[in-house]
Amino acid sequence: MSWYYTPHPTVYPAEEFDASADANALRKAMKGFGTDEQAIIDILCARTNQQRQEISEAFTRELGRDLIEDLKSELGGKFEDVIVGLMMPPAKYLCKQLHKAMDGVGTNEKTLIEILCSLTNEQMHDLVANYEEMYDRPLAEHLCSETSGSFRRLLTMICIGGRDPQGTVDPDLAVEQANQLYNAGEGKLGTDEEVFYKILAHASFDQLEIVFEEYKSLTGRTIEQALKSELSGELYDALSSIVECVQMTPHFFAKRLHKAMDGVGTDDASLIRIIVCRSEIDLQNIKDEFEQMYNKSLYSVVKGETSGDYKRALLALIGDA
Repeated sequence: MSWYYTPHPTVYPAEEFDASADANALRKAMKGFGTDEQAIIDILCARTNQQRQEISEAFTRELGRDLIEDLKSELGGKFEDVIVGLMMPPAKYLCKQLHKAMDGVGTNEKTLIEILCSLTNEQMHDLVANYEEMYDRPLAEHLCSETSGSFRRLLTMICIGGRDPQGTVDPDLAVEQANQLYNAGEGKLGTDEEVFYKILAHASFDQLEIVFEEYKSLTGRTIEQALKSELSGELYDALSSIVECVQMTPHFFAKRLHKAMDGVGTDDASLIRIIVCRSEIDLQNIKDEFEQMYNKSLYSVVKGETSGDYKRALLALIGDA
């Protein structure tokens, strides 16, 4: 499957949208004794982020209150995480997730990989600007202090935004890059990791797709097979994530969702992040891919793994079973 899939979201702009009517309905749902959680789900899970920002502005303008603060004081737990996540502009939400992955003791490398390796250069620039504004610290510098070795160099390169813009394609260069990858890995004893992360962090996704095809015709092996035999640890995880996102982004996220719910316990943070982030991009594609890969619907698996208002909010974002 190629990178050129047509993204289908599960959340679309609400028609006949009225921000102040929604703002007043939300206030009513939270006012007085008890909270009408279903009303909050019905409104916020069925609006786009842009519409939610307009509701938030109307809430402040007409009621003199802060919608996010009100939601936080009325809701709790994982349900609150979903709803507050929906209320944040997408780049700010991802910044918060990155910061959380690096804050305190230990670093959640898998979250860093999932977010940073799936972004285009344009999205990366937006993220970097927001991160510094929110935390008064450059993202690259924070990453450097939390990671090490080749993994650190790869993430820093991605972060600095050296990836060529989408649509940048040079077939002759792709042949050369495929050869460089072969000579740095399978074609020699030992591995020159730098060549791998330089090419995979700099070339546009469109270019990488051609590089991987050239690699296959040159060596008879896929780039995934090469990475697996040459690299390990976090660097392998990060580079193979880039490869998956280049070849088929929904496949990458379907796999992540499955992992979040497989086995004992649920990785709720990943579940919430992916569903919130992808609902307006390609969650429909991810659902289709999930069903194809695991022979069960994402809806049914999430339904079995979650409960209460938290479950209802996620299912509203996933859309029909």
